[in-house]
Amino acid sequence: MATQNRREYLTTTPIPKLILSLSVPTIISMMVTAIYNTADTFFVARVSSDPVVNTAATASVGLVFTVMALIQATGFFCGHGSGNFLSRMLGAGNHKEANEMASTGFALSLILGVIFAVVGNIFIEEIVQFLGATSTTMQFTMDYMRIILFGAPFMMAQFVINNQLRFQGSAVYAMVGLMCGAVMNIVLDPLLILVFHMQVRGAAIATVMGQVTSFIVLLIGTSKGENIKLNIKNVHINGYYLKEIVNGGAPSLFRQGMAAIATLILNRTAGAIGSDAAIAGMSVAGRVMMMMASALIGFGQGYQPVCSFNYGAGLTKRVKEGFIFCVKYSTVFLVGIGVVCFIFAPDIIALFSKNPMAMEVGVAALRFQACTLPLSGTIVISNMMLQSIGKGVKASIMASSRNGLFFIPMILILPPILGILGVEMAQSCADVLSFGLAIPLAASELKKFND
Repeated sequence: MATQNRREYLTTTPIPKLILSLSVPTIISMMVTAIYNTADTFFVARVSSDPVVNTAATASVGLVFTVMALIQATGFFCGHGSGNFLSRMLGAGNHKEANEMASTGFALSLILGVIFAVVGNIFIEEIVQFLGATSTTMQFTMDYMRIILFGAPFMMAQFVINNQLRFQGSAVYAMVGLMCGAVMNIVLDPLLILVFHMQVRGAAIATVMGQVTSFIVLLIGTSKGENIKLNIKNVHINGYYLKEIVNGGAPSLFRQGMAAIATLILNRTAGAIGSDAAIAGMSVAGRVMMMMASALIGFGQGYQPVCSFNYGAGLTKRVKEGFIFCVKYSTVFLVGIGVVCFIFAPDIIALFSKNPMAMEVGVAALRFQACTLPLSGTIVISNMMLQSIGKGVKASIMASSRNGLFFIPMILILPPILGILGVEMAQSCADVLSFGLAIPLAASELKKFND
């Protein structure tokens, strides 16, 4: 596809058709990724015939999710920061800066990934204790996290390439890369955990091998067709590009970073009230809801290149049309998903844990979150729109709201008053408040666009 054809495709194709064509591959990628992220929890819950060991192993995976969220946050920071900028530059016809940003964002992620791996393993015992591991989960958590940390450079770099490909309109290449990694993880999980009895270490190895596979396939994808080729000569880690990465990537860093902090506080609060079973129950509910919401994220990611490219080209009317289209249809979809999750919550949680207390906590949490799930359409699409048009401050505030500005006060205030019920309903309360914030922040920019 020639450059002019890509430009015409992104700036003249009817918005519904364009967003659907770009979002179908990203929805598939996100769903598959969510499934293989959940696969660890599913198989780890079967490491032993002893239910106490299974509960401890499941809780350990939930504890390490904080660290994984930080790795993902950094990867998305580099990926969204560089991807947003290069897409706007492509829309404006500035290919030199687009090429330099692609290589710079990729190089930065590798450097930060190596730092994570080295520092994390040096201080692993202190980190695990800080995460809230108990005497029964300590060894499991260390075994799982040590291997995950070694995969940090590949994990971060594949997030960067994936996002850069999406922002160039190459959603299919991005999908293929993620799906190859997902297949690798899903195949290795039962083999290493159940056949070779490697317990949580097997789950961690499967996850890292999946990330390495995605990294290799995505790297190959950058050399295909019209996609920007990564070149060490184009790496310029200077103030100009770092500033643009921070402006475009800070919302992702805040969103994922706050998710990591929120998970940490949630695990420590749940553990203090209900021990390992409560951590396991909340972890399962969180993973399930993440899988359910992954289609929304994929849909929004299909809108992002449309938003940034057309905004860079000065076609703000198309940006607004795409926003309305995405909010409308994502809300309808999430109503249906929410109803299914509410009704079948006991059956869904039972797939991952048979511990009575873990099930009780997980079912209640899942039902609370299912009730507010339809609000996520407005929250997520507003955040993606603000980020894609370069409104870093507003996007960062929006990104921080659900898991930070509102969730952290809720998880600190409600449990002392309501006990475990406060833990179960904290996220839903935060979702309602985030929805209230999304409307004025999005409207403040949309009213500037041409009608």
